Amino acid sequence: MKKSLILMASLALAAPALITMPVQAQGRHHRVVCENVRVKHIDSKDNHRIIGTGIGAVAGGLLGHQVGGGKGKTLATVGGAVAGGYVGNRVQKNAQNKKAYYTTERRCHDVYD
Repeated sequence: MKKSLILMASLALAAPALITMPVQAQGRHHRVVCENVRVKHIDSKDNHRIIGTGIGAVAGGLLGHQVGGGKGKTLATVGGAVAGGYVGNRVQKNAQNKKAYYTTERRCHDVYD
């Protein structure tokens, strides 16, 4: 009894959606659009370039620490770490891009007018 009551309530709630779907679809035209997409593949376990960023930040921080004194030394250390991290990230990105290869994939999607 309880299951049939739940089933009837579910159907009553779903009925308006089932009735209006064909009406909405009547004015729409369906077509499939396909295109060739160039996909880049990088064979790397470090796609986020964490290693290059980390090594660069440490090296930059050490170099920045050699400059200035007092609060200027702290600022130089932080600035060196930030700059070194950025440079290390870019160096690793360039190295990964040299090893990358590309394929062409056909991708299709539905379009409704």
